[in-house]
Amino acid sequence: MRYAVSLLLWCALTAGLAGLYQLEETAPPEDASADGQTPLVLLTEDGPRQTTMADWLPFALAAEMPASFGGEALKAQAVALRTLALAGGRHADANVCTDAGCCAAWLDEPALRARWQDGYEENMAALRDAAAATDGEYLTYGGQPIQAAFHSSSAGCTEDSGAIWSPLPYLVSVFSPETEQDVPDLVSTVTVPAEEFARTLDLDTDLPPERWLGPLARDAAGRTDTLLIAGTAYTGSRLRSLFGLRSTAFTVEWDGQAFVFTVSGYGHGVGMSQYGARAFAAMGIDYRHILAHYYPGTVMAVWSPAGAVPAGKSPA
Repeated sequence: MRYAVSLLLWCALTAGLAGLYQLEETAPPEDASADGQTPLVLLTEDGPRQTTMADWLPFALAAEMPASFGGEALKAQAVALRTLALAGGRHADANVCTDAGCCAAWLDEPALRARWQDGYEENMAALRDAAAATDGEYLTYGGQPIQAAFHSSSAGCTEDSGAIWSPLPYLVSVFSPETEQDVPDLVSTVTVPAEEFARTLDLDTDLPPERWLGPLARDAAGRTDTLLIAGTAYTGSRLRSLFGLRSTAFTVEWDGQAFVFTVSGYGHGVGMSQYGARAFAAMGIDYRHILAHYYPGTVMAVWSPAGAVPAGKSPA
């Protein structure tokens, strides 16, 4: 499972399909599907590897979302991953890498067999079905594949990309339906003793700990924008990184012994919430509507070796 896709997702925002056909010497794939006919260069720890979208996608899907999430959520995640790979732009010598902090997580068959044991065949069948059911489908904006950010869970609404990265019109704050009943540890706490808190922030103050915390400013999505600590403003993203918080949707208070962060959700909060997608699917909402909700204004297209074939505007 993802958790996501991080700030490094935006190491480049280049659009287009550059690099998909850079390996002219590769023999045409035998798989007649759109994904099977789409060459892909996967950057692994051992270097670039030639593969196809059909071979890469189920194993990336396995690493990013539990197979138990069900058909419509898995289909939505499959489209998001395919879109991410088609957008590319993060590496000069590959379309996508196996680093979840940059592109997308990926696990090979031995790793998945070790994880799932006797459940391997059943789980992989569900993932391959989700990939096949969305064969070639990806999301576009202005005719180009989008930066299909996703994260584990949000609390009430997702984050606006402009709050932490460059703003994009299809990565805006929207409602997300998951609750504490849907998500294990949707609300978590982190307790930091005063000495560790001061050391981590390199605080230089004579004030007692109970006076260190100042006003907390929230962004439009309700997440922490800035928090004043001993006269210095810290961004929510910076505090999340420094204290290992699961998201920037947090509050913090001094309890007389330590500073206690109460955190909602997991991940950067931008784009599709994976648990939110599962919750929508449980309501009977199909993957196209799920994607249209989390990536408003995008258009679904179908990729083929001959080029992109518009599939019409995603459902509103």
